[in-house]
Amino acid sequence: MKNLEIKNLHVSIEDKEILKGVDLTIKQGESHVLMGPNGNGKSTLLAAIMGDPSFTIDQGSIVYDGKNLLEMPVNERSIAGIFLGMQYPQKIAGVTNSDFLRAAMNVRREKPVSLFEFIKTMEKTIDDLQMSKDLAHRFLNEGFSGGEKKRNEIAQMQMLKPSLALLDEIDSGLDVDAIKLVADVINRLKEENNMSLLVVSHYERFLEYIRPEFTHVLVDGRIVESGGRDLYEKIDSEGYDWLYDKYNIQVSAADNKARVSIGQCAVKDTLKGSI
Repeated sequence: MKNLEIKNLHVSIEDKEILKGVDLTIKQGESHVLMGPNGNGKSTLLAAIMGDPSFTIDQGSIVYDGKNLLEMPVNERSIAGIFLGMQYPQKIAGVTNSDFLRAAMNVRREKPVSLFEFIKTMEKTIDDLQMSKDLAHRFLNEGFSGGEKKRNEIAQMQMLKPSLALLDEIDSGLDVDAIKLVADVINRLKEENNMSLLVVSHYERFLEYIRPEFTHVLVDGRIVESGGRDLYEKIDSEGYDWLYDKYNIQVSAADNKARVSIGQCAVKDTLKGSI
């Protein structure tokens, strides 16, 4: 079983401790959502799993499929089946989507993918995500809208077929229709490949589409509460105040100003109509 096991993980950046002892287990095929106020370590956790060299692992362990990820560089973690859908995808001028994806697919195979198979797979992915027909020939994320960048991350995931997908606010920047479209693709890939999911999201609508079995709340570098779907539904309706009270967590004035439910976030973004 390709399980992810994180134990007592402490992570810092530039001598500032961000994660302060995270324990988390994700079994193969499970879906988990990671929630919590902004700036409390959610993206840091995903980056640490993927091996972002900006972060320092001070203590703890990350094991996937029986392998010590802390001994593996980013490319080896990717080849092992881990995929990170980034919150802010970067553009790479001069590298086309097709060149990038074909190279990424080939390092995972003993025999390189044939041109015919690659084109057929790419065309299906473009159709599934209702993306521009010239996607294969465009430079990676260059000139893409925010919504196109997010759908392009899912396009990469569909073609690479990871066994563990880490999705960092992949739903932000998408309109209502695009959120459902992306969720449908994620659900299909999960079912077809027995893929595990760790999703960071603030949008109740998106979570209702992907229906994660497990919910975790990360506050001040620690997972303070875990539960099922009822937990993210409670946060959607009540926000995080009850958690602050329950665990006697002190928050800054800035955090207080930012306290809104994930449902309110979704409504605001929908009204903006961005994609």
